[in-house]
Amino acid sequence: MIELRPEQLEIIQKMSVFQVRAGMPPTEARILALLLVSDRTELSFDEIRETLNTSKSAVSTALNTLVLRNKVESITIPGDRKRYFKHQLRNWNANAKDGLDKLLSVNQLLKEILSVRTTETVDFNQDLKNVIAFIDFMQGELVHVFQKWNDQHQIENN
Repeated sequence: MIELRPEQLEIIQKMSVFQVRAGMPPTEARILALLLVSDRTELSFDEIRETLNTSKSAVSTALNTLVLRNKVESITIPGDRKRYFKHQLRNWNANAKDGLDKLLSVNQLLKEILSVRTTETVDFNQDLKNVIAFIDFMQGELVHVFQKWNDQHQIENN
């Protein structure tokens, strides 16, 4: 078990609640929050399980899912048989683009839904058109935001 300061425990709780409200299972949310807050960037399975006071099966399932979703990386340390886990912060850009791709897929489905809806529900259809238009607008803007950030970030790193 790793020792956490009271403010770290509070942030883990806040982050977990936020992630659960966004649809993430509780154990996954708590693991991600722990890996972000911990003073050590790599924690073993047992350290995670003991610190969060969670069952082996729940931690195992959550870690496997987080690794598959590219949120957490599993690593080994030479001379140590244990597996360690660390947050995949380096993948933030790919994860953001993946989220955008999912939103665009939903938008495509909304367009298909609109095409088969009755024309008699004028107000509802207009609301749906507004959602579609906003996502289209956001897509165009975010492409520019990503490009601008990448351009600026390359300049800062040179």
